Amino acid sequence: MIDSWKKFLQSRAALITDATVQHFGNPAGERAAAVEGTIVADLSQLGVIAFRGDEAASFLQNQLTNDVRGLQTDAAQWNGYCSPKGRLLGNFLLWRQGEDYCLQLSGDILPAVLKRLSMFIMRSKVQGRDASDENVRLVVAGPQAQAAVDAAMGTAPDAAMRTSASAIGQVIRVGADKFVLSISPDHAATAWQALCRLATPVGAPVWDWLCLNAGIPMIVAATQEQFVPQMVNFEVIGGVSFQKGCYPGQEIVARSQYLGKLKRRMFLAHVEAEAAPGDSLYSADIEGQATGTVVNAAPAPAGGFDVLAVAQVESATTQTLHLKAGDGAVLTLKPLPYALPE
Repeated sequence: MIDSWKKFLQSRAALITDATVQHFGNPAGERAAAVEGTIVADLSQLGVIAFRGDEAASFLQNQLTNDVRGLQTDAAQWNGYCSPKGRLLGNFLLWRQGEDYCLQLSGDILPAVLKRLSMFIMRSKVQGRDASDENVRLVVAGPQAQAAVDAAMGTAPDAAMRTSASAIGQVIRVGADKFVLSISPDHAATAWQALCRLATPVGAPVWDWLCLNAGIPMIVAATQEQFVPQMVNFEVIGGVSFQKGCYPGQEIVARSQYLGKLKRRMFLAHVEAEAAPGDSLYSADIEGQATGTVVNAAPAPAGGFDVLAVAQVESATTQTLHLKAGDGAVLTLKPLPYALPE
């Protein structure tokens, strides 16, 4: 986190630990504000890897799950990076900003992902770097999000997964009412103050809750190499291209798509207990071993936790899922905001 930005947020009552804004003094009130109101949150807990160079697009095309070559200058996409076994090492929101291809991902896996990707640059005309602290990144979400972004940035894309550039930074629209902002540090405080006229400042856990309820997964250290992209519904939200050609794990990802019905899928659920990524799930039909894994979790406004969890489809749809043990807290499934393939 940029030191001057950290001091600014702390002057606004932010409690910050390990580059993560936990809250602004009223966690329960912030969670309540997210239900029907408009919120603004800092994204310093996430990292950004930036690639630039004459061959940046072709390099990323050969490494990631989506069609980077087809990414227009005013567009964004969800994207993933797999092991040779087709398991996600990380996933990203990817956009173009100036000369850079920017990959936003969980901060705890950035060093490992950057190191691994850099191993394959070889003689390519491309450079990769940790660009996490080059810009201040915010997210604005809720019914007045577009008006708030227009006022602060002077521009807002008119459709989801589109971007627009202004004099102070980039705006990436990631949903009907959700915007990620990448702002020059010199303009961040002024933009924040403008946003706060229409949006309530909230901590990172509130954005985590909104993101997971939108059905958007984030791979973290505890869940690396556990899921092929389809298990976390990544092809449903547009994070996989099946026409782009080879990348690490591509054959396994394609096989999962075309040969038989997927046995594991990601579900949205609520549990009246604390949950965390990597927690195991159990059900009565599979004795002695886990039937699923928590992908992401966040405190829910009315209490308990909401989670995204990958589980055996048969178990999730016919049995009761329990957290951490066969007699653990019960998960109650909630509808995802998108339909899963039959």
